Amino acid sequence: MAGKSFDMIVIGAGPGGYVAAIRGAQLGLNVAIVEREHLGGICLNWGCIPTKALLRSSEVFHLMHRAKEFGLKADNIGYDLDAVVARSRGVAKQLSGGIGHLMKKNKITVVMGTATLPKAGVVSVKTDKGTEEMTAKAIIVATGARARELPGLEADGDLVWTYKHALAPKRMPKKLLVIGSGAIGIEFASFYNTLGADTTVVEVMDRVLPVEDAEISAFAKKQFVKQGMKILEKTTVKKLDRAPDGKGGGKVTAHLEDAKGTTTAEFDTVISAVGIVGNVENLGLEALGVKIDRTHVVTDEFCRTGVAGLFAIGDIAGAPWLAHKASHEGVMVAELIAGGHPHPIKPGSIAGCTYCQPQIASVGLTEARAKEQGYDIRVGHFPFIGNGKAIALGEAEGLVKTVFDAKTGELLGAHMVGAEVTELIQGYVVGRALETTEEDLMNTVFPHPTLSEMMHEAVLDAYGRALHM
Repeated sequence: MAGKSFDMIVIGAGPGGYVAAIRGAQLGLNVAIVEREHLGGICLNWGCIPTKALLRSSEVFHLMHRAKEFGLKADNIGYDLDAVVARSRGVAKQLSGGIGHLMKKNKITVVMGTATLPKAGVVSVKTDKGTEEMTAKAIIVATGARARELPGLEADGDLVWTYKHALAPKRMPKKLLVIGSGAIGIEFASFYNTLGADTTVVEVMDRVLPVEDAEISAFAKKQFVKQGMKILEKTTVKKLDRAPDGKGGGKVTAHLEDAKGTTTAEFDTVISAVGIVGNVENLGLEALGVKIDRTHVVTDEFCRTGVAGLFAIGDIAGAPWLAHKASHEGVMVAELIAGGHPHPIKPGSIAGCTYCQPQIASVGLTEARAKEQGYDIRVGHFPFIGNGKAIALGEAEGLVKTVFDAKTGELLGAHMVGAEVTELIQGYVVGRALETTEEDLMNTVFPHPTLSEMMHEAVLDAYGRALHM
């Protein structure tokens, strides 16, 4: 492969990179992809997919305890943590293998190794056989991100875990501290709390799930507390004193600071989920003239870096740090490279989903952000308790909220908490993409009985027309 030339080289085979490679190949480009670890990247191997498999196990476990409510009997309910983890790893492995198949099917050259960019248009790859150089007219950097580590809170894999350790635990935590209440922190808190860990979540901001609409955060917090979690907001973990027992366990004393001062609390496990940093190091980006701001590559709306023929997509190119955003950026860039005229991705049209119990999903502006931006708004709400399907499912705790521009009827944002809202949100996403108004949504017939009827009612409520409340 030394000196081989391609139309497009992709660095990183996560949901941004591998999708970019497939779209490029579909458009007739000669494509190579470089990956240093696993096809499918973090998302598929150590993120989105295996966490959902774990959470599904805890959801079933939770339902088994509720068997009596449904007229069913389940005795001696328990779980095998190793088997739960093995299922999760198996799901990840199956999908990672599927990516390999897609690369072959689309005739994409896969190079396993670590890439650098020695000069414009050149990718050097260090493989187990040595170093290979490839050239391309267009190069896409899709190297993703990793867990942020704060000084003094670094993971050791025994007492203090990152998401990776939490996905393949050596033991079940008894007393767990989760630092950070974004999607990753809350999902792991939900999983371990459901399996019986005494769980405390610490959040430096004034509320859990701080990027969500305030009403949704407040509703979710009530549910988490009802499930036995302790939630500490406006609190910082200043220090962790570790006392390992030499067998992979031990105790951690956390020094917690809030407005009242500092207290200490003892845990056997800590999960740090305090954000991510982009994998921008050791690529040679700065030498090429790429601008980097707080570990993320600065790009324009088409993911161009400002260096001719060099693009950056996905987590490395900044928020929102979501797999589906990376994939769509990959498609957009591949189409641009192939001579097309794609539309730029609008961050405000990308839904965010959190798979805790209850689930949380949102798209567009929160009520507070809409007001900040000067909109005159109409807000609608509809509770799960008013929906027949939710009651039949035994999932009557939840809320759907809509935010409209009062002048134009534009759907500015939608926010949900409750069962299966991660599936429901796409209805509003499609609506926003089609530039829907409240009138379009009101005139849409939603099937009965479904959870989706609440989406209709939340629109009707914004205009004083809710039927079942």
